[in-house]
Amino acid sequence: MNQEQKISIDGLDYPLSTLSDAAKAQLQMLQITEQEIQRLQWQLAIAQTARNAYAQALKAALPSATELALQSDTLKLN
Repeated sequence: MNQEQKISIDGLDYPLSTLSDAAKAQLQMLQITEQEIQRLQWQLAIAQTARNAYAQALKAALPSATELALQSDTLKLN
């Protein structure tokens, strides 16, 4: 038994076959927009991961407090 596809909006189910062409076009744009938002969220997650890796690499590349003190003319004690 084939059930007709429906879209649920605000708690109401609409059979796709009953939608006007304008409604179908808006639905398609909504779906494309949702996909783009998901793609952008993935890109943001990738960029945040890269940023964290670069920050860790920078910290590892910086001289330690001891090395800084040895390079300085003045020794500072906390």
